[in-house]
Amino acid sequence: MFIKQIDRNELLKPLQAVVGIVERKQPLPILSNVLIKKNKDGARFITTDLEIQIEAQLKSELDGTESSITISAKKLQEILRAIPDNSTVSLDNQDNRLLVKANKSRFSLQTLPAQDFPILAEQLLGAAKVTIEQKVLRRLLSSVQYSMAQQDIRYYLNGVLLVIDGTSIKLIATDGHRLAFISEELQENHQKQEVILSRKTVNELLKLLGDSEDKVQLELAEKQVRISFADVVLTSKVIDGKFPDYNRVIPNHTNHLTLDRLTILQALQRAAILSNEKFRGVRLLLTEKNLRIISSNSEQEEAQEDIENDYSGASLDIGFNVNYLLDGINNINSQTITLSFGDQNSSLLITIPEKTDYKYVVMPMRI
Repeated sequence: MFIKQIDRNELLKPLQAVVGIVERKQPLPILSNVLIKKNKDGARFITTDLEIQIEAQLKSELDGTESSITISAKKLQEILRAIPDNSTVSLDNQDNRLLVKANKSRFSLQTLPAQDFPILAEQLLGAAKVTIEQKVLRRLLSSVQYSMAQQDIRYYLNGVLLVIDGTSIKLIATDGHRLAFISEELQENHQKQEVILSRKTVNELLKLLGDSEDKVQLELAEKQVRISFADVVLTSKVIDGKFPDYNRVIPNHTNHLTLDRLTILQALQRAAILSNEKFRGVRLLLTEKNLRIISSNSEQEEAQEDIENDYSGASLDIGFNVNYLLDGINNINSQTITLSFGDQNSSLLITIPEKTDYKYVVMPMRI
């Protein structure tokens, strides 16, 4: 008997934590499987796609000797989900099969040899170690992740740059059209370390991290990162490449406009309805004490929004992708925001008044 009499929810929880990186169509069949390593104190659930490895711990006293199996991760997940809540489940391995029993249900699944499962080699020698709260890391990642590139030939843009520098942690993402930057103070001083987290790593972390004050340990090395929290350990290769100098991209404009965040967000959402479906452009017409937002499409339909304000700088007529503006403003947790402008060919800088920890830069577009 592999695992005798265990609560269905207790078994499902660690499996849910590791199954996200598993895809049904894999170059190696075993990559579709989860490795379950059992001992008397519980079991470890491990999945990998050869770039990322996730391990979750099941802490429970289990009968029998130490043993390991690999089984289809998605199929086991679907079976456990379909079994009624609070059911008792048993797993029995016989030859090359795993028999899953619950109530009056029986499932016979194919297994593959545990010794063939590819465990990622550890490459964390000399890694910088940082401790941070789960909710803080989750907020930092969610504040920049929308600016990651998608399948860009400049592969180093398909992720998030994570920088540890002294007593600060910084996260930066850009797709070449916009850039998001956020920083947070750390309690301890650290040597400078930079890594580029892959898009898949970032997305998995956002699914796994909770909104709690529980600690996360980051281990950052040249070729690999390891992130440990709760009963989960995520190990990932990092993207090898030189990230752009983000400090050169962040402008130092002198024309500033401070607005209620919800007011401009809703105005942009309304204007977006009649923007061109392909280019998604809106014009911002900035004059003394007024911001006019104009959008139009190929059917000659037009939307116009006016927002009164206390602006007194130079007049300006400039175009932007409305989706990029909405992404940034949607992900700011502040009642007010500041828009900083240069000329009609300059990028827009969005910040939070009297704070320097968040910056969002959007390049202009011709409309």
